[in-house]
Amino acid sequence: MGILDHFSELCDSGPSHDSKKLKRKQLQTVEIRVKIDCEGCERKVRRSVEGMKGVTQVEVNPKQHKLTVIGYVDPNKVLHRVRHRTGKKADLWPYVPYDVVDHPYAPGSYDKKAPPGYVRNVMYDPHASALARATSFEVKTTTAFSDENPNACSVM
Repeated sequence: MGILDHFSELCDSGPSHDSKKLKRKQLQTVEIRVKIDCEGCERKVRRSVEGMKGVTQVEVNPKQHKLTVIGYVDPNKVLHRVRHRTGKKADLWPYVPYDVVDHPYAPGSYDKKAPPGYVRNVMYDPHASALARATSFEVKTTTAFSDENPNACSVM
């Protein structure tokens, strides 16, 4: 809070609106997985969110069954609207690039249905995240023989 804000509050003789400050929504990218079979489904999914308040851009990728909405929107409202307007099962995008996960082929993170180059995001799942994370022993042993570690053992 700056000094000008402080003085403007002192000089303000009108009613105080501190309790009713408006929250501005952040620009967000919402990714949703929804089954898209044909061009009609693609059009139906696109039109379901194009009319929402705050939406600036809509992209539909039918090969990955992915809907991307960019704008000043709430992700849960977008998800609810897609489910309601299309009648299709829709979920938030559950995949991340496989470079992000420590062990992309762990039992919890590998998914056959994932698009190429993606694995399931298991960092927020308490049961599967233990399998996908590296233990401290694994980290120590892999970095002991790493080329990036200057104190690494050089066994030839």
